Amino acid sequence: MRALDCDVLVVGGGIVGLSTAYAITRASPGTRVTVLEKEAGPACHQTGRNSGVIHSGIYYRPGSLKARFAAQGAAEMVKFCAEHGIAHEVTGKLIVATERAELPRLHALVQRGRENGIPVRELGPAQLAEHEPWVRGLAAIHVGTTGICDFKAVAAELARLARGAGTSVRYGAGVTAIGRRPSAVAVRTGDGTVLRARALVNCAGLHCDRIARLAGDDPGMRIVPFRGEYYELVPSRASLVRGLVYPVPDPAFPFLGVHLTRGVDGSVHIGPNAVPALAREGYTWQTVRPRELAGTLAYPGSWRIARRHWRYGAGELRRSLSKGAFTDAVRRLLPDVTADDLIPAPAGVRAQAVLPDGTLVDDFLIKESPRVVHVLNAPSPAATASLPIGREVARRVLERM
Repeated sequence: MRALDCDVLVVGGGIVGLSTAYAITRASPGTRVTVLEKEAGPACHQTGRNSGVIHSGIYYRPGSLKARFAAQGAAEMVKFCAEHGIAHEVTGKLIVATERAELPRLHALVQRGRENGIPVRELGPAQLAEHEPWVRGLAAIHVGTTGICDFKAVAAELARLARGAGTSVRYGAGVTAIGRRPSAVAVRTGDGTVLRARALVNCAGLHCDRIARLAGDDPGMRIVPFRGEYYELVPSRASLVRGLVYPVPDPAFPFLGVHLTRGVDGSVHIGPNAVPALAREGYTWQTVRPRELAGTLAYPGSWRIARRHWRYGAGELRRSLSKGAFTDAVRRLLPDVTADDLIPAPAGVRAQAVLPDGTLVDDFLIKESPRVVHVLNAPSPAATASLPIGREVARRVLERM
């Protein structure tokens, strides 16, 4: 029998995969880990294209993995950035109600924040103006533990630390086949290389359901990609926003709505919306992959989402296709902004797990099978929560070994 190449293979070199590799080496020194990433470097998709917000955990159902890991992960992420010299800042954020109909939802967020152990302060219009003079609203809440950082730099540092502990990180190594035996898992990459390990971790993000099926497991869900499109304030108008400003989210959707984010570099990003992507890495309307699109269209859950939420979806599409409509959405929070103040910024794609009945999976989803752990739903706030998620996945895979 051929000797094993390593103990654990991790598929996916985003922040969750790299955090998992790092956590394995810390929990079980000497464990041989190999990370396989199809791109030429780390964190090229969800991790490297988000708004850079360290989320507090205020939105998430008490007791859920998101609530537990986001609050814990936010504190750990700030500490990690400070220890490793990564740009970050604890800015706090405002969640602003601009209509009376939003006030009950705003008050519900106050209660949820308290249930999750997150300090929340209620603000009237005058107090809101002290924080953000150019933002208008009827009421707001201030969440002090929210911050910003450079998540791509965090992922690169996790890769460096994992490598320092003996992990092999292989870029340009897309997985094309997976075979399982009672004693091992074998993976073939695009160049024909075959690697054998005692266990496998699937952190493939936008492709996690495909990797699960390659491993012979039915994930019970499908990734339906949603593109989030951003604009940036022109530098001369960046002073309109001091920190982070969010609308009151609609609890029927996992998306937070168009928000204002001052990043660690001082630029102000505005967005995202949420529109169907025509490919799993479909960062523009022009990016179409017929096979991936056909898979999405053939999935019953996709049509059930469309029927259930078509009004919401139509509004998002309108804001995608019309800069004027997008500007109108921004003006609800920032009345002085004009279309000329907004310049396009790179988009991101959210890997959203959808059940066959059309339910959008709300929590992080981690499933296990013999010798394999699958991370099947890890969109926002997964970057914030990546350190505790990595430890949880590491614990599970080490038990499987």
